[in-house]
Amino acid sequence: MGRKKNVTFNDIAKYTHFSKTTISRYFNNPDSLTLENQEIIAKALVDLDYKENKVARILANGKTEFIGIIIPNLSLHYYSEMLDKILSTYEQFGYKFLVFIGNENEETERRYIEELLAYKIEGLIILSHTIPSKELSGLQLPIVTIEREDKYVCSVNTDNYMGGYQATNLLARLGCDILIHINSPSNEAIPAYGRVKGFSDLCNERQIPHEIILKEIGITYESMQGHLKIILNDLEHKYTKKKKGVFLSNDSQANIFLNLLIRKYGSLPDDYLIIGFDDSPVSREAIIPISTIGQQIDKIAYEAVSLLVEQMDERKKRRPVPLKEPIHKVVTPILIRRETTEKM
Repeated sequence: MGRKKNVTFNDIAKYTHFSKTTISRYFNNPDSLTLENQEIIAKALVDLDYKENKVARILANGKTEFIGIIIPNLSLHYYSEMLDKILSTYEQFGYKFLVFIGNENEETERRYIEELLAYKIEGLIILSHTIPSKELSGLQLPIVTIEREDKYVCSVNTDNYMGGYQATNLLARLGCDILIHINSPSNEAIPAYGRVKGFSDLCNERQIPHEIILKEIGITYESMQGHLKIILNDLEHKYTKKKKGVFLSNDSQANIFLNLLIRKYGSLPDDYLIIGFDDSPVSREAIIPISTIGQQIDKIAYEAVSLLVEQMDERKKRRPVPLKEPIHKVVTPILIRRETTEKM
């Protein structure tokens, strides 16, 4: 069987009676053509069974169709699932991804960004917290961040305040004697701080006894387990015979906290109710399924890529209109009740 001849721009030009320059403009700057001429060329590509030479197109217009991603780690289930959902948007948007794991090292992440820029990425999605958004905005590149400080760049976040309020309200309705929230120290510019604020506001409004434990717990299993074991021992000592509602900042921590209790007592004790945050797979697959606040990770991923593509498409226009100010989208969380908050 003979090899099929590749269709060239010259072939398309002859078929449509347009110049090669016009055909090139269709691929590189379609807005410069009338809609009628775009439709004529599009039909010709189908008739001729044109197969695009991606490498040639990149060399011609510098558009790589690559998006860079900087992610803090894959230790927390939230990040691994978010990455999976972002990568799955290829089928809809057609962009490929170059992924770097920053491990929360600021200089390492700057080096990774330089590497991504060398690959001529068209946009950047950042989930890590190390580099301030003001510095990121200076890259002159479409950027969308997820769940981090975002004053100077576009972002997609969960309504963390509502999620914190929902979690606390559930524990309060189930008649806990003391409510406890475990989280990492953070400032108010970080979206996740809303979980602390939602917890605190509801407890204060209803005058419910509560304790907020802000402590660097780490991201590895060993680190989280060690710190949570210390916290658990302290809670056991301070709140003996009290019904304790424990709201943890993510499902990974909630799962470890649950495992510590089961190892100690053989099951989840009657005086503990547990709720996490994220609705990552570990919450569903835990030995006792964990109640959680669902972040709608698939929706956040879709909205982030969609918002980035809007910016990238605008830059490709003959007269692009830059954003006057960053766009911040907020996704509503969903309370998901499972066995760790069954009413006793």
